Amino acid sequence: MSKLVAFAAIQGGYNIVQKAEGKYQQMLEKYGPEQKLEFPNTAYYLPIIYSLLGIPVKTLADAAKPLEVARGLLPPHVKGRNHLPYLGPLLDAGMAALFAEELVEAFRYVEYPDFYLVSEEVDLDNGKIWLGAAEDAIFRKRGVEFVDGTAPGFAAIVGAAPSPEIAKEMAEEYQKRSIYIFMAANQGGTTFTEQLIEAGVQVGWNTRLVPFGPDISAAVFALGFANRAAMAFGGIKPGDYKRMLLYNKDRIFAFVNALGEVNAEWAVNAAGCVNWGFPTIADTDIPEILPTGVCTYEHVVANIPHDEIVTKSVEVRGLKTTVSTIDIPLSYGPAFEGERIRKDDLYLEIGGGRTQCVELVQMAEMNDVEDGKIELIGPDIPDMKKGDRLPLAITVQVAGRKFQEDFEPILERQIHHLINYAQGVMHIGQRDISWIRVGEQAVEKGFTLKHIGTILHAKFHQDFGAVFDKVQVALYTEADKVEEITAKAREIYHTRDARVENMTDETTETYYSCTLCQSFAPNHVCVVSPERTGLCGAYNWMDCKASYEINPTGPNQPIEKGETIDPVLGQWKGVNDFVFQASRQAIDHYNFYSLVNDPMTTCGCCECIAAVLPGCNGVMTVHRDYSGDTPCGMKFSTLAGTIGGGQSSPGFVGHGKYNTTQRKYILGDGGLLRMVWMPKSLKEELRENLLKRGEEMGCPDLIDRIADETVGTTEEEIMPFLEEKEHPALKMDPIMG
Repeated sequence: MSKLVAFAAIQGGYNIVQKAEGKYQQMLEKYGPEQKLEFPNTAYYLPIIYSLLGIPVKTLADAAKPLEVARGLLPPHVKGRNHLPYLGPLLDAGMAALFAEELVEAFRYVEYPDFYLVSEEVDLDNGKIWLGAAEDAIFRKRGVEFVDGTAPGFAAIVGAAPSPEIAKEMAEEYQKRSIYIFMAANQGGTTFTEQLIEAGVQVGWNTRLVPFGPDISAAVFALGFANRAAMAFGGIKPGDYKRMLLYNKDRIFAFVNALGEVNAEWAVNAAGCVNWGFPTIADTDIPEILPTGVCTYEHVVANIPHDEIVTKSVEVRGLKTTVSTIDIPLSYGPAFEGERIRKDDLYLEIGGGRTQCVELVQMAEMNDVEDGKIELIGPDIPDMKKGDRLPLAITVQVAGRKFQEDFEPILERQIHHLINYAQGVMHIGQRDISWIRVGEQAVEKGFTLKHIGTILHAKFHQDFGAVFDKVQVALYTEADKVEEITAKAREIYHTRDARVENMTDETTETYYSCTLCQSFAPNHVCVVSPERTGLCGAYNWMDCKASYEINPTGPNQPIEKGETIDPVLGQWKGVNDFVFQASRQAIDHYNFYSLVNDPMTTCGCCECIAAVLPGCNGVMTVHRDYSGDTPCGMKFSTLAGTIGGGQSSPGFVGHGKYNTTQRKYILGDGGLLRMVWMPKSLKEELRENLLKRGEEMGCPDLIDRIADETVGTTEEEIMPFLEEKEHPALKMDPIMG
């Protein structure tokens, strides 16, 4: 390693820490030591400092200790030798700089509270593009993608490309690989983010192009995101810095792209990233740091051409990515799923209440299906003008010896994602309430509705080819035919729903595991039964069954439930045996239907978390989109950080939204009649099912007896409401008895 590298980077560390110390003194004089210090709507304080040092920085006074640690990490000058060219002092200087920069960004939130947006998307109309630290609701939503593999990693890009066109090309190459881009720092007053906007690219969490901030200090938001993932999903405890850094090296596949001249402060940030096992790949001729054992391969790789930097970065980080090759004239991949087609960009609109749009997948006989046949009956995009609307029916026929009727809705649900992956095409909803928007740029590139059939044929074969042999697609845009197919589809939907609804845990001998989240929470094992969906909300029993048929060695394995140990709490010997083995002997049993007695393990992916409210003799639940206070005294993120990581925590349990209204929901503790509080938005989302379940349980107005945040966010505040409404939980046996 070059002595020049060490000297420049460590000098950058001194500069950053010194500036942070000066700013800290100014803040103390202006605001006083009790001034609140935080990244808004997050539960991890300042996450780099908190996760590595175990110090919860809540006020300006609390910032003194991490600043002292940062100063102490800087290696002393050695007379006549300046800085020794060893990796250890360089890594220490990098860590010192990051501690200091995280404090500087927290100071910015105090001084300029409107500098960063509280949103998933930028606000170009008001000239605001910097998103800052991800709120916990955003972090949870996006963090799950790193768990289930839909996001293989992230590129932290600092600086700017030589031109907006090159920036766009790089971004789309990462998007095709489903890799997030976290952007920070400027080069000569220009940022990669601004270049993308100039090139007409949508930026924000929804397109995986995340503009954290214009300064190099904003890089802490990317590293903080990684550490929050380790705490939330991996169960790493704050202050356990060795496990934290190793976890990031082994499980968070991230790297830095340094674009443009690398100054001393950039260099020390790159050194800081090496602590995480995140290498830096640069487009300029900077001194390299080659293999030394911290990163998987090289530490700093220099002088990579822009048309090679994406593939080189993926190679250096050891990432395994695939690029879907679909014969359509648009870029294609999961990163385009969140793209929005706004009114000014809209060429053609389908469904969304303006016209009818319906989707139907059906099993067919082998002789009735011609593989690859794609028909469009009625007008197509070339027949339309900008601003027109069309009805649409998408019908897919699938045939194969292994295909089962139960798989029809599984494939049908994929239509939403698969159409959305096309750049310039937006899809919302499913079944008979779908909504499709096609952007003007997609049409200019030659996209037609018939290409939807191309997408579905190719992706169904790629993703589900193990269970079928043939697939053909027909699309109808004539109004009378669309109405005819819609009526037929609604009858089929009803039959399917009744079939699944009538399944029970008692009459089903085989359950399914889901160990997808073990990439982040090694001890967590989810077991899915007909009456207990996966706690992430993405997998029900049918989904797991189909997944196993498609991938017999995958995360969804069949489990013979075996002897019933406790029918009330929901415990079976076969399930216990599987959980003990799959959890690496960490968990030897748990109960399906209880949060009081040995509940199922919880990982950070759960849609909701339920908790006992002993003073109300009931339970509450909160979903991850709600960021406010709850009657148990903890926000969702605090709850997830406390019980996540694969723990079984009596008094708490993670679950899916839909599971709330399933018949067996916490039945061992009294069931849904114990529910005394949930956020208003969740109540409205579940309204129809809550009404149905309340009626089944003899309390048809149960939904109106459940308190929400408009009533109160403490047990004391909601108790008078529960008494007034005569909530059934108040008359039940003690929940903690």
